[in-house]
Amino acid sequence: MNRAKHAWLLFGALYELIRYEVSIRLRGSGRILTQLRLQTVAAKPDGREAEQAVCDAVLLATCLYWKPVLCLQRAVCTVRLLRRRGVVARLVIGYRPSPFFSHAWVEVDGRVVYGSPAYQKRLRLLHVV
Repeated sequence: MNRAKHAWLLFGALYELIRYEVSIRLRGSGRILTQLRLQTVAAKPDGREAEQAVCDAVLLATCLYWKPVLCLQRAVCTVRLLRRRGVVARLVIGYRPSPFFSHAWVEVDGRVVYGSPAYQKRLRLLHVV
C-alpha cells in the first residue's frame, strides 16, 4: 500500500474517532451500536493486508488524538473502517463480573485483529455487533 492510501486511512481513522466523540455527546452509546449494527459490508473485500493497514492506521490515529481513547472507541472505529473495505468485522464486548472489568475488541472470522486475544478467552461475552 502506498503512502497516499496510508494517509487517507489515517485521516479516515481520525474522522471516525471524532465522529464517535460527537455521537456519544449528542446521542449516547446506544445510538453508536445501532449505527454499527445497520452498517453494511462493502461488496469487494480487500483481504488481510487491508486488515493490518486499518489496524495500524487506527493505532496511529489514537496516538495523534488529543484525548485518551478507550477500547470501545478504538474498536468501533476499526470495525467501521474494516467494513468499508469489505472485511466482515465484529465488535465484541466482554466482561468479568468480579472484580468488574470490561473490554472491547474486533474479530474477523473468529480471530482477534484489534485488541488482545487473551481477553477473548478470559472474559464473558456481553455484546457482539
